[in-house]
Amino acid sequence: MITEDTAEFATATRSLTALIALDLGTRTIGVAVSDLRRRIATPRTTIRRRTFTTDTAELGGIIADTGATGVVLGLPGNMDGTEGPRAQATRAFAHKFSRSAGLPILLWDERLSSVFAERVLLEADISRAKRAKVIDRIAAGIILQGVLDSLTHMGES
Repeated sequence: MITEDTAEFATATRSLTALIALDLGTRTIGVAVSDLRRRIATPRTTIRRRTFTTDTAELGGIIADTGATGVVLGLPGNMDGTEGPRAQATRAFAHKFSRSAGLPILLWDERLSSVFAERVLLEADISRAKRAKVIDRIAAGIILQGVLDSLTHMGES
């Protein structure tokens, strides 16, 4: 199941289980994981993309390690609400990944998540080299925290 409806996603995932979020880039995938109560998102790792099979195997290991029952995938939209090539690539990845992972996938509007992550890292006075290594997982954490906050406000977690 792939959805953009948070309530539908919450219903499709078991409570008291982790969720993972992915910030899908052309060269890397940022990964964040929630706690079991779905209150706190923690940036976990950045996967250097190679092939779809290799990437999904690595993601499958993270899903198995965390017991995650749902995947949040950041959907990059344009500021005017339209979708460009990156959003189309993300939707294509979601469809392929849903077949291999067998988990519900929530497509979450991620506009400005990377900008916000960059700002947080700049305010923390993190060097450019270190920022480049962690920005994708920080962006995934921001995406996931947005979903967790939404679930809390809905009373679904």
